[in-house]
Amino acid sequence: MRLRDVQRLELPPSADMHVHLRQDQVSFHQPSYWIRLKIISSWLQVMELVVPQILNGGVDTVFVMPNLQPPITIVAKALEYQSCLQSIEPKVHYLMSLYLHPSITPEVIAEAAAAGITGIKMYPQGVTTNSELGVPADFLDVYSPIFAAMEQYDLVLNLHGEWPGRLLSDDVSLEEAFLPELKKLHKKFPRLRCVLEHCSTPAALDTVRACGASVAGTITAHHLYLTSEDSYRDPLAFCKPIPKKPSDRDALIKAVCSGDPKFFFGSDSAPHPLGSKIKTQSGQAVPAGVFTQPFASQLVILALEEAIEREVLKEDEVTQDRLEHFLSRSGRRFYKLPEPSTKGQPKIVLERKGETIPTSIKSADATLEIGLSKSMASVSV
Repeated sequence: MRLRDVQRLELPPSADMHVHLRQDQVSFHQPSYWIRLKIISSWLQVMELVVPQILNGGVDTVFVMPNLQPPITIVAKALEYQSCLQSIEPKVHYLMSLYLHPSITPEVIAEAAAAGITGIKMYPQGVTTNSELGVPADFLDVYSPIFAAMEQYDLVLNLHGEWPGRLLSDDVSLEEAFLPELKKLHKKFPRLRCVLEHCSTPAALDTVRACGASVAGTITAHHLYLTSEDSYRDPLAFCKPIPKKPSDRDALIKAVCSGDPKFFFGSDSAPHPLGSKIKTQSGQAVPAGVFTQPFASQLVILALEEAIEREVLKEDEVTQDRLEHFLSRSGRRFYKLPEPSTKGQPKIVLERKGETIPTSIKSADATLEIGLSKSMASVSV
């Protein structure tokens, strides 16, 4: 497919299997009543701005992350969160998750399955935003009873695949250091559906391929166009896992267009108030997260277009069928969701109209602004 010459493209709605829809701006271990109100107000403001953007990005189904403060570890809280999201945009299907934590027991897994919770998200301690309460390096031993219950009740384990300990070599990334643990996990629980989220290296892709059908991987839009140089230079491009070398980026692009059902879309779109990304105080770390939700599907297609221009891809490697599988069908199949019908169902229609990605989106009263990745790029809408 010669993407540069395509003026109109019809696709089934995308399924984005990794999204963040609210972020708090302040957090305290024991907040006062007024501080709690401020946090709740901030959450609602971000949700009200971000959630309507899901459909703009061509997406109708999302897997929602639970790493709030405090994290969502209780089934009732996940359902409350889902209800809030549905009240903002009822046309989107929200798949909910719990945060793996010592309070999660086999009984909680059974309750979650009965309530329709889709998965459990595992964050290694301290590797990314709001992961301080995540799992230790010996998680496989500590949480084996939970994984056994998840396998029994067929819940999905979503993995932030980065090693929480010290690296033995500068030549190995945090993601690559984590991969042996995924292999051990899969060997011990071969029927447990696992998703290695935001793959960023060829080693991650190879590990997913080497595992059985119960292991899959998501690929973001931004890892298809960013490199480590971009991420360290531009705060709006800073994320975890850090994008790597151009060769890593190009391997991900090849996987997207391979037709391999083990790989599907998960944007890892993460909204942060613009001030926290570019106006940090001296010594304050920039929060990890790239915001792509309003143009999620479009950015994937743009990255493939650019890859063809760089001769990383041949035109015939990008087909309608492979786009549909990566953006929509493969993810739905892995999560055992109904596939979008080929007849009579809504489609996303992308047309070239000379539109460019704005620098940010703002709330109606302009008190909240969230910066967008790849602003000023020309995209189909």
